Amino acid sequence: MSRFWNERLSFLSPYIPGEQPKNEQIIKLNTNENPYGPSPKVLQAVQTAVNDTLRLYPDPLAVELRQAIARRNKLTVEQVFVGNGSDEVLALSFMAFFSSKRKICFPNITYSFYQVYANLFGIPYTCPKLSPDFQICLEDYMQVPGGVLIANPNAPTGILLSCVEIEQLLQQNPDCVVIVDEAYIDFGGESAVSLIPNYENLLVVQTFSKSRALAGLRIGFAMGHPALIQGLEIVKNSFNSYPLDRLALVAGKASIKDELYFQSVVQKIIQTREWTVQQMVQLGFTVLPSQANFIFVTHPKKEAKTLFLALREQNIFVRYFAQELLSDYLRITIGTQKEMEALIATLKTWMV
Repeated sequence: MSRFWNERLSFLSPYIPGEQPKNEQIIKLNTNENPYGPSPKVLQAVQTAVNDTLRLYPDPLAVELRQAIARRNKLTVEQVFVGNGSDEVLALSFMAFFSSKRKICFPNITYSFYQVYANLFGIPYTCPKLSPDFQICLEDYMQVPGGVLIANPNAPTGILLSCVEIEQLLQQNPDCVVIVDEAYIDFGGESAVSLIPNYENLLVVQTFSKSRALAGLRIGFAMGHPALIQGLEIVKNSFNSYPLDRLALVAGKASIKDELYFQSVVQKIIQTREWTVQQMVQLGFTVLPSQANFIFVTHPKKEAKTLFLALREQNIFVRYFAQELLSDYLRITIGTQKEMEALIATLKTWMV
């Protein structure tokens, strides 16, 4: 600890991202990346954009990208905000909508960045426990004074709330913002975007990192009532007016345009997920019902940490969480069919 630090730093436990190994021979199933890469039209658009215009600042309003997102989601451009990955969008949302005087609410098991942000910005919070089968108990989120934050599907479980359940949260919390973090919604869930016209307190946050395979370009966005979007713009322009560079703006727009490629990749991942679930169950694993591009698994006779280390020795990386309630589980990203077949083949050698 440095004597020059802000005193709040001594109390922070930063978010720890999944390991990014340098060895290209590794089967990387630990950070929920898309195994298929972005649309060829995205690559072409980015290559074309690498020219003399990079000397110019990008559009601070990101109008063309916001228009493309708005059209796809049947919204207006005033209902769309973009930022440097959904992590930044979420951070700006904490600053825009949550107060140090009122508690917010998010599950005890969810995306761990929520707790980091709350501590960083000095926002009090409560974390209701999930049920024994990792379900969110809606009654714990009624009449929350400061705000509600739900990852849907949840992480690291992959379990989904229905739009009917999300609407119940909105109806029971009319005086605070309800943020629905839909990083994985494209892999089987129904987005809460359809509820936006009816609820001025709903903010839906999504990302290009997962289903659109653009994690390396950091494009996130939020959708909600124009007043919420205006609030995000105020915070953004008090922090960084240019969160997305010119290449990211071009890539995002091209990705939105290539709906056919997007849908084909998503369907491949869903099909591989369902095949993997069947195989894992046959090997004796318990697999939580996932609507994400990962599965959360445990085995009654094999310790998760032991399996994690053994797979690592075979150059197969999965995610292990050494914390209470999660230490018996592994989170496994859905890779290509070939990668998942290699995973299953390796596991079979230990499950005899």
